[in-house]
Amino acid sequence: MRIATTVFLTDESVRPTWLGRELERRGFAGLYLPEHTHIPVSRDTPAPMGEPLPRPYGRTLDPFVALGQAAAVTERLGLGTGVTLVAQHDPVSLAKRVATLDFLSEGRFTFGIGYGWNVEEAADHGVTRPDRRELVRDRMALMRALWAAEPTAHQGPFGSVRAGFAHPKPVGTRPAGDPLTGPRTLIGGAAGPRLFAHIAAYADGWMPTGGRGLTETLPALRRVWAQAGRDPTALEVVPYGVLPSPGKLAHYADLGIEEVVVQLPSGDRAEILRTLDAYAQY
Repeated sequence: MRIATTVFLTDESVRPTWLGRELERRGFAGLYLPEHTHIPVSRDTPAPMGEPLPRPYGRTLDPFVALGQAAAVTERLGLGTGVTLVAQHDPVSLAKRVATLDFLSEGRFTFGIGYGWNVEEAADHGVTRPDRRELVRDRMALMRALWAAEPTAHQGPFGSVRAGFAHPKPVGTRPAGDPLTGPRTLIGGAAGPRLFAHIAAYADGWMPTGGRGLTETLPALRRVWAQAGRDPTALEVVPYGVLPSPGKLAHYADLGIEEVVVQLPSGDRAEILRTLDAYAQY
């Protein structure tokens, strides 16, 4: 099982260059970074992780800039977002950032995406909650048109792009006949028929936060995946933000899970090193 990590990197935390080197030196599989452009002070949306909202949420570094720094000082470390709030981005610009990071890191990027829980944050980007899931789906289709090997146009309900030259391309290769383009893509979110349908339609797998309840939910996802005609062996499930224990990781392994993203504290070097030492057993 691959053990990757996630952490809120902020203007008050350690730097991504230092952390990337430490993770690679210690044999961890990857570094995933979250995204919030800002947290409005006036907020009616309850935080899913509980109130008060932890301080790092309003201080996160841009994940693509931070991951670019980590990529520059590592050779093997996987790099990912956990998650990119796709609805809050211009898709043409985002497609370029994703492709550039994947190209410069030689295919080490995982595009973790999500719909976003913070209504007020999304509203400042012109995004309404009822539209966000279909908006993300359409923006992913537009980006995949730009990542295609040949100039490809896209016309969708929320946006369009002309056929044109868009380089660099993401590095990752896909099996012959795979309708998707671009890097490995995982969708975060709570289990449910709508989420599972979207995973089967335009992603490589699921990134469930915490990983609770997978014994019950994984069979449902696998059924939806198979009904969509996807290769049963290709589905990836990557529990995210996990506080590990030997029993928990053994349970994930029994479910066929091959990668887990463990949570690091948004602290100083000493605190992070203590946590990495504690996780070394895994």
